Amino acid sequence: MAYLILGLVLFLGVHSVRIVADSWRTRMVASKGEGVYKGLYSLLSVVGFGLIIWGFGQAREAPQMLWMPPVGMRHAASLFTLLAFVLLAAAYVPGNAIKARVHHPMVLGVKTWAFAHLISNGNLAHVVLFGSFLVWGILSFVAARRRDRVAGVQYPPGKPIATVIAVVAGTVAWAVFALWLHGLLIGIRPLG
Repeated sequence: MAYLILGLVLFLGVHSVRIVADSWRTRMVASKGEGVYKGLYSLLSVVGFGLIIWGFGQAREAPQMLWMPPVGMRHAASLFTLLAFVLLAAAYVPGNAIKARVHHPMVLGVKTWAFAHLISNGNLAHVVLFGSFLVWGILSFVAARRRDRVAGVQYPPGKPIATVIAVVAGTVAWAVFALWLHGLLIGIRPLG
């Protein structure tokens, strides 16, 4: 569990700089250069992510159950993860109505993904992992919306075709992950 927590602190800590120290980040980019900052950011993110994977794998070998979620929560989690994948796709498809409406679909997708996994898993490692991402997602979303208000950011209205592309791309990615990749990478087949 220690490696999981260390990985979360490192990974989410790096990703929290804009939440807690945006002016410090701006000064660092200005003094060190964008390339150096992004390189260090990327290196720390990869190390943190690796520690999360390793620590989570170790914690799953000796699970500590906190509660047993009802079977129906797995079905609810599938629907929430579908929504999370659509939100993730909306972050990358330009000009869609989802991004125009929620402004930060990737962070909202992370929150939805974390929530889905929290309601369907009741062991300590899952609560630590997904609870951390959910708290980070909430704080990040609030900070991003605050930055938008301060900067006066306006999001153009989305176009129907871009929105359809985001929904279809997210749905296809969700299906591939739920039916095949989740089992291959995580060892759990959520839909079969």
